[in-house]
Amino acid sequence: MNTLYLDPVAWDLTLDASANIAMATNPYALAQDAASAIKTFLGEVWYDTTIGVPYWDEILGYPPSIEIMKSDFQAAALTVPEVTAANVFISDISGRVVSGQVQITTDPSQGTSGVIAAASF
Repeated sequence: MNTLYLDPVAWDLTLDASANIAMATNPYALAQDAASAIKTFLGEVWYDTTIGVPYWDEILGYPPSIEIMKSDFQAAALTVPEVTAANVFISDISGRVVSGQVQITTDPSQGTSGVIAAASF
């Protein structure tokens, strides 16, 4: 699977060496998609309002436990096709900013060799 490559710092499109919009390939593409799923608010995706993290209901405005955040983030990462397992690591909570990493595992029968990849969120 290919996806648009997002700059890890700005989380925005970037250009490749030929000045085309950069693309990410597996396994990083799946990890980036998992990180994008973690950044998606529940109800934000207009064509499927059932996906996303319940930030408004459980996290924002509340003192959430790290376990609730990790559970919600893991569930979001598992919505990415081909991802069979996800481990979420929260590395920092500064003010209202949560930083971390999601590590995903894929199903070898899908042609991705059961790879493990990681992306920051």
